[in-house]
Amino acid sequence: MTIAFIILGLIVALVGLIGCILPVIPGPPLSYASLFILSIAKKWEPFSITFLIIMGALMVAVTLVDYVFPVVGAKRYGASKAGVWFSIIGMLIGLFFIPPWGMFLGAFAGALSGELLVGKRGVRALQAGWGVFIGNMVGIGFKLAFSGVVIFFYVKEIV
Repeated sequence: MTIAFIILGLIVALVGLIGCILPVIPGPPLSYASLFILSIAKKWEPFSITFLIIMGALMVAVTLVDYVFPVVGAKRYGASKAGVWFSIIGMLIGLFFIPPWGMFLGAFAGALSGELLVGKRGVRALQAGWGVFIGNMVGIGFKLAFSGVVIFFYVKEIV
Protein backbone atom coordinates (compact mmCIF):
# COMPACT_ATOMS: atom_id res chain seq x y z
CA MET A 1 0.00 0.00 0.00
CA THR A 2 2.87 2.36 0.81
CA ILE A 3 4.42 1.92 -2.63
CA ALA A 4 1.04 2.53 -4.27
CA PHE A 5 0.71 5.84 -2.39
CA ILE A 6 4.26 6.84 -3.29
CA ILE A 7 3.63 6.14 -6.98
CA LEU A 8 0.26 7.92 -6.83
CA GLY A 9 1.91 10.94 -5.21
CA LEU A 10 4.62 11.03 -7.86
CA ILE A 11 2.01 10.87 -10.63
CA VAL A 12 0.04 13.68 -8.97
CA ALA A 13 3.23 15.77 -8.68
CA LEU A 14 4.06 15.25 -12.36
CA VAL A 15 0.49 16.08 -13.43
CA GLY A 16 0.84 19.20 -11.26
CA LEU A 17 3.98 20.13 -13.16
CA ILE A 18 2.14 19.71 -16.47
CA GLY A 19 -0.71 21.75 -15.01
CA CYS A 20 1.62 24.71 -14.63
CA ILE A 21 1.43 25.09 -18.39
CA LEU A 22 -2.02 23.68 -19.13
CA PRO A 23 -4.53 26.05 -17.56
CA VAL A 24 -7.27 23.43 -17.17
CA ILE A 25 -5.16 21.50 -14.62
CA PRO A 26 -4.51 23.18 -11.24
CA GLY A 27 -0.73 22.69 -11.19
CA PRO A 28 0.45 24.05 -7.83
CA PRO A 29 -2.48 22.61 -5.82
CA LEU A 30 -1.86 19.16 -7.31
CA SER A 31 1.86 19.42 -6.62
CA TYR A 32 1.07 20.42 -3.05
CA ALA A 33 -1.36 17.51 -2.69
CA SER A 34 1.47 15.14 -3.60
CA LEU A 35 3.28 16.19 -0.41
CA PHE A 36 0.26 15.06 1.62
CA ILE A 37 0.05 11.78 -0.28
CA LEU A 38 3.70 11.07 0.51
CA SER A 39 3.16 12.09 4.13
CA ILE A 40 0.26 9.63 4.42
CA ALA A 41 2.34 6.91 2.74
CA LYS A 42 5.19 7.41 5.19
CA LYS A 43 3.06 7.89 8.34
CA TRP A 44 3.61 11.67 8.46
CA GLU A 45 7.38 11.32 8.87
CA PRO A 46 8.92 13.04 5.83
CA PHE A 47 7.59 16.59 6.24
CA SER A 48 6.98 18.68 9.33
CA ILE A 49 3.73 20.54 9.87
CA THR A 50 5.68 23.80 9.56
CA PHE A 51 7.02 22.73 6.15
CA LEU A 52 3.53 21.78 4.94
CA ILE A 53 2.07 25.09 6.15
CA ILE A 54 4.84 27.11 4.47
CA MET A 55 4.43 25.16 1.23
CA GLY A 56 0.65 25.66 1.46
CA ALA A 57 1.09 29.41 1.85
CA LEU A 58 3.50 29.45 -1.10
CA MET A 59 1.01 27.45 -3.17
CA VAL A 60 -1.73 30.01 -2.45
CA ALA A 61 0.64 32.89 -3.24
CA VAL A 62 1.80 31.34 -6.52
CA THR A 63 -1.80 30.64 -7.56
CA LEU A 64 -2.79 34.25 -6.84
CA VAL A 65 0.25 35.56 -8.71
CA ASP A 66 -0.79 33.53 -11.73
CA TYR A 67 -4.18 35.24 -11.79
CA VAL A 68 -2.91 38.74 -11.04
CA PHE A 69 0.24 39.07 -13.16
CA PRO A 70 -1.39 39.08 -16.61
CA VAL A 71 -3.52 42.03 -15.50
CA VAL A 72 -0.52 43.72 -13.88
CA GLY A 73 1.49 43.16 -17.07
CA ALA A 74 -1.28 44.66 -19.18
CA LYS A 75 -1.59 47.69 -16.91
CA ARG A 76 2.19 48.11 -16.75
CA TYR A 77 2.32 48.27 -20.54
CA GLY A 78 -0.51 50.77 -20.73
CA ALA A 79 -3.65 48.71 -21.28
CA SER A 80 -7.05 50.27 -20.74
CA LYS A 81 -9.88 48.57 -18.84
CA ALA A 82 -11.21 47.34 -22.18
CA GLY A 83 -7.81 45.83 -22.98
CA VAL A 84 -7.70 44.03 -19.63
CA TRP A 85 -11.28 42.70 -19.94
CA PHE A 86 -10.82 41.65 -23.55
CA SER A 87 -7.59 39.88 -22.62
CA ILE A 88 -9.47 37.82 -20.03
CA ILE A 89 -12.25 37.05 -22.52
CA GLY A 90 -9.70 36.22 -25.22
CA MET A 91 -7.85 33.95 -22.82
CA LEU A 92 -11.01 31.97 -22.10
CA ILE A 93 -12.04 31.76 -25.76
CA GLY A 94 -8.53 30.77 -26.84
CA LEU A 95 -8.42 28.09 -24.17
CA PHE A 96 -11.44 26.36 -25.70
CA PHE A 97 -10.43 26.66 -29.35
CA ILE A 98 -6.67 26.00 -29.28
CA PRO A 99 -5.76 24.57 -25.88
CA PRO A 100 -3.33 25.26 -24.25
CA TRP A 101 -1.59 27.77 -26.50
CA GLY A 102 -4.83 29.50 -27.39
CA MET A 103 -4.89 30.87 -23.88
CA PHE A 104 -1.81 32.96 -24.59
CA LEU A 105 -2.76 33.86 -28.13
CA GLY A 106 -6.31 34.66 -27.04
CA ALA A 107 -5.14 36.88 -24.20
CA PHE A 108 -2.79 38.73 -26.52
CA ALA A 109 -5.44 39.08 -29.26
CA GLY A 110 -8.06 40.10 -26.71
CA ALA A 111 -5.88 42.83 -25.23
CA LEU A 112 -4.98 44.05 -28.70
CA SER A 113 -8.66 44.06 -29.75
CA GLY A 114 -9.69 45.91 -26.61
CA GLU A 115 -7.08 48.57 -27.19
CA LEU A 116 -8.06 48.97 -30.84
CA LEU A 117 -11.69 49.31 -29.75
CA VAL A 118 -10.90 52.23 -27.44
CA GLY A 119 -8.96 53.97 -30.17
CA LYS A 120 -5.33 53.05 -29.52
CA ARG A 121 -3.40 52.24 -32.66
CA GLY A 122 -0.19 50.54 -33.70
CA VAL A 123 2.53 50.16 -31.13
CA ARG A 124 0.39 51.35 -28.21
CA ALA A 125 -2.17 48.61 -28.86
CA LEU A 126 0.56 45.98 -29.32
CA GLN A 127 2.20 46.98 -26.04
CA ALA A 128 -0.92 46.03 -24.08
CA GLY A 129 -0.97 42.59 -25.70
CA TRP A 130 2.71 42.16 -24.99
CA GLY A 131 2.13 43.09 -21.34
CA VAL A 132 -0.50 40.37 -20.99
CA PHE A 133 1.85 37.84 -22.58
CA ILE A 134 4.72 38.80 -20.26
CA GLY A 135 2.39 38.62 -17.24
CA ASN A 136 1.29 35.14 -18.26
CA MET A 137 4.87 33.98 -18.70
CA VAL A 138 5.88 35.31 -15.27
CA GLY A 139 2.91 33.54 -13.68
CA ILE A 140 3.82 30.28 -15.39
CA GLY A 141 7.43 30.71 -14.29
CA PHE A 142 6.38 31.02 -10.64
CA LYS A 143 4.12 27.98 -10.93
CA LEU A 144 6.87 25.91 -12.55
CA ALA A 145 9.35 26.97 -9.87
CA PHE A 146 6.96 25.99 -7.08
CA SER A 147 6.09 22.64 -8.63
CA GLY A 148 9.76 21.96 -9.35
CA VAL A 149 10.64 22.59 -5.70
CA VAL A 150 7.83 20.27 -4.60
CA ILE A 151 9.09 17.51 -6.90
CA PHE A 152 12.63 18.05 -5.59
CA PHE A 153 11.51 17.54 -1.98
CA TYR A 154 9.28 14.63 -2.98
CA VAL A 155 12.07 12.78 -4.76
CA LYS A 156 14.52 13.64 -1.98
CA GLU A 157 12.23 11.94 0.54
CA ILE A 158 11.59 8.79 -1.48
CA VAL A 159 15.22 8.17 -2.42
